[in-house]
Amino acid sequence: MPNKLIIAVDFDGTLCEMKWPGIGKPNLRLISVLIKMREAGNDLILWTCRETENLDSAIEWCKSFGLHFDKVNEDSDSSQWEPGRKVVADIYIDDRAFTPDGFCNFFDQLLISGFIK
Repeated sequence: MPNKLIIAVDFDGTLCEMKWPGIGKPNLRLISVLIKMREAGNDLILWTCRETENLDSAIEWCKSFGLHFDKVNEDSDSSQWEPGRKVVADIYIDDRAFTPDGFCNFFDQLLISGFIK
């Protein structure tokens, strides 16, 4: 494991409940953990589809909880990879994500339920 992690975190449905275009209730546990991870020297990237005023509102909302980001929708200065369309991170935190095994298990459940034949 590297000495420093780059962590990309989604906003809607992850840092807060999904209330687009508004902002839902905070995920206080996740916010607390991310603050500790950044204090330990890791980089945080806010990785969201929000733009313009909606993005500004999300950033200010995070700051109101003491959560600050090293970058927003951009690669960390710590990244050793060439920039591309997807931000480079060691960990992606997103409410709509699966691990590869988790997705395969989900697929198995779809087969069992008859949703997929």
